[in-house]
Amino acid sequence: MLRLLNINTFYGEIHVLKNITLHIQEGEIVTLIGANGAGKTTLLNTISGIINARAGQIMYNGRDVSRKSADRIVKMGISQVPEGRQIFNPLSVIDNLKLGAYVRYRRDGNKKIQRDIEELFSLFPILRERQQQLAGTLSGGEQQMLAIGRALMSRPTILLLDEPSMGLAPLIVAEIFKTIAKLRDATRMTIFLVEQNARAALKLSDRGYVMETGKIMFEGDAADLLENKEVQRAYLGKEKKPIWE
Repeated sequence: MLRLLNINTFYGEIHVLKNITLHIQEGEIVTLIGANGAGKTTLLNTISGIINARAGQIMYNGRDVSRKSADRIVKMGISQVPEGRQIFNPLSVIDNLKLGAYVRYRRDGNKKIQRDIEELFSLFPILRERQQQLAGTLSGGEQQMLAIGRALMSRPTILLLDEPSMGLAPLIVAEIFKTIAKLRDATRMTIFLVEQNARAALKLSDRGYVMETGKIMFEGDAADLLENKEVQRAYLGKEKKPIWE
């Protein structure tokens, strides 16, 4: 479904992503882990068209999207939940959600989008209660739910999640991971997850990649990465019960 071939991305003359090759199959949850500064967010931004790769190809459903604009990539079915949420603080919850569907209004019309908002409220009931509230006044967990909901309003086939647990209390993190699991189980949504909570993310995932200084160092089934001694030592720490159970 999504395949990256020898992707190289730069910030000026700084070589951030170095010959990145990976693939994601339809219906999978794939996790990318790595230390801060490894290039994980840059990789998601390159897929999303926010940054253009200097070399390599990004293939999505057989089409080369390497030079597509960010809005075009959203229209094609790839939506990103950015690190730090980046919701529109001065706008209400409902207006944030409607903006998430901006690429669909001409195609689908207001009635269908409103039905999708209702479905989204069943996934995140707290957003129904808060729908007229200014987004900037929500709690951190509620803002993360809104950011995910806004991305889902474009009806993506691939959802890119950048550090969804960052800065959240453990109980809220558990709710976010439960939601990711629900998306997979109920809709077979394809998800590419960047997450510092490496053990929890891998336990949720089908496969994973480990990035160091802009390079993929390990890849494989999530269960195999969980048992890899080098990955354990560098990223996993002491084993705990999965937080969504």
